[in-house]
Amino acid sequence: MTTTPGTPLQFASGLALAGAIAAAAIWGAGLPAVQQMGISALTLAILIGILLGNTVFGRIAPHCGGGVDFSKARLLRLGIILYGFRITFQQIGEIGWAGVVIDILIIAVTFTLAVQLGTRVFGLDKQTAMLIGAGSSICGAAAVMAAEPVVRGQAHKVSVAVATVVVFGTLGMFIYPLLYPYLQLSELGYGLYVGSTIHEVAQVVVAGKAVSEQAASAAVIEKMLRVMMLAPFLVILSSRLGNEEGAASGKGSITIPWFAVLFIVASGVNSLGVLPPVLVEWIVEIDTVLLAMAMGALGLRTQAGAIRQAGLKPILLASVLFLFLMVGGYAINWGVTAIF
Repeated sequence: MTTTPGTPLQFASGLALAGAIAAAAIWGAGLPAVQQMGISALTLAILIGILLGNTVFGRIAPHCGGGVDFSKARLLRLGIILYGFRITFQQIGEIGWAGVVIDILIIAVTFTLAVQLGTRVFGLDKQTAMLIGAGSSICGAAAVMAAEPVVRGQAHKVSVAVATVVVFGTLGMFIYPLLYPYLQLSELGYGLYVGSTIHEVAQVVVAGKAVSEQAASAAVIEKMLRVMMLAPFLVILSSRLGNEEGAASGKGSITIPWFAVLFIVASGVNSLGVLPPVLVEWIVEIDTVLLAMAMGALGLRTQAGAIRQAGLKPILLASVLFLFLMVGGYAINWGVTAIF
């Protein structure tokens, strides 16, 4: 449910509430115990938001709903744009064409599996299947949030998708290091495998460092390249959905997600190195706040009943995708590196 912005005070109150959730999440994510678990500020923000959304928020929503919805929509898009300042085009050169091809294949196959299995086997609606597929194939919660404006997913569907990538990304963070001795991969190869198949950036860091710093470095670079592919993925997805809608209505309807295009522009500016490093650090910190506010606002608008109604099917789909990323992702990594 959305509300009108209301008075400036009501709008500011909603922003303040989302900001308070973001501050608490960022603080909590900085605690050593939380860092060891690989839980990001975004994950904590949506959990706090869901807790408040199902307890006290219903009573205060008329007084701050407009600001909350602004955070959930507009601040999200701005946060995705600024996310581009976390990566550079030079990172592609550091891992070579093998890393690029691996990521493209992982994203394409995982997302296709998510949509086909989700709708045909598990009986999920297409929006939920696509959101889970985006989170599993690209970069976890951030990808789910970025895909939401394109697929027009409801708040509870986004929350369900975020929950699945958090659960299985966390499992992967612990399982991958245990598998390393049996994978017959070098530290670099392990890093590529981790970066191309584990869901969240924070989880990739933990799984990589559990083996070595070299593995962690390769994993993060491969992961950030995967993140960079978020923008073209959204453009292609928007084009496909627009074509489908146009076919159904008898006329073309393609919507370009401009925030995705600006995401690439931000990455390009960051790649040129024209901005002072201190400024880039500030932008990244501001971006974390904006995304955490968006996640917190999403949580506030998520009702536990809607999540319960989704049932086990989203978890089953996410579990299949997780197994594919581990087994199929390993096969893709092995095959591509053998060629390159």
